[in-house]
Amino acid sequence: MGKTAVCPGSFDPVTLGHLDIIGRGASVFDRVIVAVLNNRSKQPLFSVEERVALIRETTAHLPNVEVDSFDGLLIDYVKQKKANAIIKGLRAVSDFEYELQMASINRKLDEDVETFFMMTNNHYSYLSSSIVKELAKYDASVSDLVPASVEQALLRKFRS
Repeated sequence: MGKTAVCPGSFDPVTLGHLDIIGRGASVFDRVIVAVLNNRSKQPLFSVEERVALIRETTAHLPNVEVDSFDGLLIDYVKQKKANAIIKGLRAVSDFEYELQMASINRKLDEDVETFFMMTNNHYSYLSSSIVKELAKYDASVSDLVPASVEQALLRKFRS
């Protein structure tokens, strides 16, 4: 069956930092499922369907990457997909504290699923979807932070 990893997140929107982690994960695992979280307690800029479409477009060059969405517990989704691992990108020590808690509870719920932490490329250590949205909202250029298709989608959202 090979090694399958789930790379979960909100991806609202997907950034070059996200794509760096996805691409590097795809070079390590046989199959990577990018799983867009449908978090009903948040008000995202992009719908789940829009986020899935943007990620599909920007990962089309990676043949072992699939894009899907889920709600509920990540570990349940991972088991449903028969994945062996979870990939999480870390930008800073503050990310690690939260992600360690999540990895620990996921390990408690299913000890057969490993969590792999990948340090973000230094070029993207400051980058977050929130920063991208804030910049785009005020017409600042985000062309070096997101793929061109995401930049265009942001322009359409904020100009409508």
